[in-house]
Amino acid sequence: MRIRTFAAAAALVLTLSAHAQRGIDNPMTRAVLQVYEKQLQEDPSDWETWMARANEYYMHNEYLRSLNDVDNALKYIPENKKAERFDALLLRANIYTETGRNAEALNDLNSAVALMPSSYVALYLRANTLYSLGRYDEASADYKRLQRINQRSPDALVGLARIAVKENNLGTANELLDQAVAMDPNNSEYYVRRADVRKQMGLTRDAVDDLVLAVSINSDDSRAIQHLVDLGKSDYPTVIAGLTSAIQQAPRVGMFPYIRGVIAQAHYNYKAALDDFKAINDKQLYNYHGIYASMAECQLALGRYDEALQNVETAISMDANSAGHFILKAQILRALGRPAEAFDIALKASVMNGGSNEALVEMGLCRAGEGKWQEAADLFGEASLDNPDSPELLMLRAWVLGKHLNQPVAAAGFYGKVVDLEGWDLDNVRSLKGFAQLLNGDREQAVKWIENILATVPDKDGFVHYMGACFYTVAGDNERAIALAHKAMELGYANYYEWMTLNDGLCTVALLRDDLSFLRLIEKYKYLWD
Repeated sequence: MRIRTFAAAAALVLTLSAHAQRGIDNPMTRAVLQVYEKQLQEDPSDWETWMARANEYYMHNEYLRSLNDVDNALKYIPENKKAERFDALLLRANIYTETGRNAEALNDLNSAVALMPSSYVALYLRANTLYSLGRYDEASADYKRLQRINQRSPDALVGLARIAVKENNLGTANELLDQAVAMDPNNSEYYVRRADVRKQMGLTRDAVDDLVLAVSINSDDSRAIQHLVDLGKSDYPTVIAGLTSAIQQAPRVGMFPYIRGVIAQAHYNYKAALDDFKAINDKQLYNYHGIYASMAECQLALGRYDEALQNVETAISMDANSAGHFILKAQILRALGRPAEAFDIALKASVMNGGSNEALVEMGLCRAGEGKWQEAADLFGEASLDNPDSPELLMLRAWVLGKHLNQPVAAAGFYGKVVDLEGWDLDNVRSLKGFAQLLNGDREQAVKWIENILATVPDKDGFVHYMGACFYTVAGDNERAIALAHKAMELGYANYYEWMTLNDGLCTVALLRDDLSFLRLIEKYKYLWD
């Protein structure tokens, strides 16, 4: 694999990782959207511009905005322009599918098929939608129509295999999957699809093997990498075992240890991830700036701040145009107790990235580290303009206003916004709902929130137990906080930076660091980060 190819694939892995940022956040896209806005103000019936902007929003996962624009386009596209209406209906159907509105998607797909009855794409999408709605007989009929359009249709075979699994005809399903792959054995897509059905059949290791094959055939296959990352969330040991086997069989293919490292990092296993990233460098598989940044991220989490700084500076020397590298450097400098220097670096990232939210938040944290609380509040406020529903940002603003700027009423207002946020699964610990309830005086509901999460989350999730420890630290219940910290470390939550350094905001264990019982835990589990 050439370095350029690896770099593209590695960037893709990072995009698909748990730290990926969604949404529109670059100057070029913003400029294009401004042009569209001006055109639509001049001519609100310009359906071509509505469609162009709808597609732009869709590509950036801005589904509600895209839906609004395609709705407007369909108002103005003339009835005699069948191809254009067909395209709009397909786009809207895809938006409905992405937002879990399969019944609405089916309505649009029925209309699209009525316009173009022999469209392979429309029939395929409708078959998949019927399948998702549990209408297997109708889905099967559409898959068979695909076979009549194209006798060598792997898509139809995979679809029929999925239905066979639902009907518990596992032997038939396996035969159909093998036929699909045999029709186009050099196409990574069909290994991905076979993996998807094998996962449905409970054959996780076979699914992992298929995904590894897909990456071997095409290292840029985003779906294969996405599925490996997703499988890693539900069955981490099996995915790691599959990737380890692939590394043993192909020790000179750097993508496999890279993916394994990213998955290990996403599971807070920073030492294992760091070993994989280092191995890529030590074996000289690739000389890619992203590897140094990944090592720096792991070293930051492990509390190895000087090493992290050295590696991120290497990454910057290799690619001085990556705003992400500068933000990472600022984070490391803050961990080293150098917030003023960190601010200058974060400011560079902001200038490079058109005032991105991530850079603004980092600048705010730097100013907070310097005790410049009003500047911090202003920067968090600026960042929230483009991301008003971020629980993290709302909590940071409340923290600064309530604790450091003597504005308790304003702080309470922001805590209330966190509690009332829509679009979040509020039983997700990242919603921070219980923290906001606790800090707004509703301890009973707050405790119910965190205990419900702790009761339903899989025992293996150390992050949730870490957040539980943070919650009870804020609540002043050190005994419960330390018990949850113990569980988190026992499960391998190895983020030393968060355990011993992080002081930003109120969702931390900072107040435990004077408790001898907590310090004994840190000593007991030091093998996680030493």
